Amino acid sequence: MFYLTGSGHSELRIDMTDFENGTAFANYGLFAVGLESVNPDEDGYALTVDHFSGTAGDSLLKHSGMQFTTKDRDQDQSENNCAAYYQGAWWYRNCHTSNLNGQYLRGGHASYADGVEWSSWTGWQYSLRSSEMKVRPSKSPVPKSSAPNLDSELSPEVLPSAIFD
Repeated sequence: MFYLTGSGHSELRIDMTDFENGTAFANYGLFAVGLESVNPDEDGYALTVDHFSGTAGDSLLKHSGMQFTTKDRDQDQSENNCAAYYQGAWWYRNCHTSNLNGQYLRGGHASYADGVEWSSWTGWQYSLRSSEMKVRPSKSPVPKSSAPNLDSELSPEVLPSAIFD
């Protein structure tokens, strides 16, 4: 993902479906993993997102700037390892407003925030039926106030635009 988005000229669309066949989406006009990183593995594959639009509400912007946390690599700001506690790796802060790598709990559940979660759409006790994260090169340049000044040798890969249409 770093090599695909590291230039900062990518966008992200997340499509979600619940168990009642309801759908929602979230678009981010700026998406990158390891945007300002020389060594993304050492730097933790930090998430950068901005310019939200969509019907699901924004449950990812709070995670922007965070490193990717796994059960064996705790990089969040919590006293506990959020990936271990919530049963899935993600760009946790303290801990999350979304976690698309949580447990597949088939809709409503009694446990708290440990399913496939997008809290601004379905709350903390509902695990989504499906989610898809789709990345493509940006159609238009990111506003200068949001785009870092990078001298990168990486060129963005070209993905089919049909997944966004």
